[in-house]
Amino acid sequence: MAPVTDTETPRRAQVKEKRRRPRAPLVVGVILLALGVGALSWFAWEFWGTNIPAVEAQKAEKQKLREVWSTPSASSTPIPGDGIAILRIPDFGSDWEQPVLVGTDQDTLMRGLGWYENTAMPGEIGNFAVAGHRSGHGRPFDQLLDLKAGSQVIVETRTYIYTYELDNSPADLTVKNTDTWVLDSVPGKPDEKPTKALITLTTCQDFFSSPDRSIGFGHLVSSQKK
Repeated sequence: MAPVTDTETPRRAQVKEKRRRPRAPLVVGVILLALGVGALSWFAWEFWGTNIPAVEAQKAEKQKLREVWSTPSASSTPIPGDGIAILRIPDFGSDWEQPVLVGTDQDTLMRGLGWYENTAMPGEIGNFAVAGHRSGHGRPFDQLLDLKAGSQVIVETRTYIYTYELDNSPADLTVKNTDTWVLDSVPGKPDEKPTKALITLTTCQDFFSSPDRSIGFGHLVSSQKK
């Protein structure tokens, strides 16, 4: 076997160097893959994973509210996080119903729909405004944009059942989350004194976190004492 010459040694070093170079793109590829898997995991958790505990929490809140209604109430003052009503939308099916809780923070919206504090109570003159998630967290309002003008929204309280009728499809009205005029007693007319009982339903315009809100406005058409 011929001895290795000095001129051959640098060539071998060059070959080794060339073989090492692909490691950097490989590392980048692994990082991107890991980020992709992480994003998909987050997507799956937000869209499906959060539904399981949220659905159970919503059931518990409805049961709790019915138990409260079956006993004399010591106070009628709304307490943050507590239930005030059960909301039904017939277009979503005969068994669809959601508890309406005081507040619109994330913890409250994990357990049902949220009532915007300082708006009217169900059936009252003014604007009864409610928020709900469209994706994840039980997805109570995932079909909200399918509603049309004329769709009914039924709100049950301890003593009454109120039926509202939508004036527009939520798919046709999108605002920013900073557009609080939709919560006015008379939406868009802050200085006008309300003369009717109204309802406003709000949800994300997109299926994921978004600054856009889809809005459904409606008015009271009937009240029935229980």
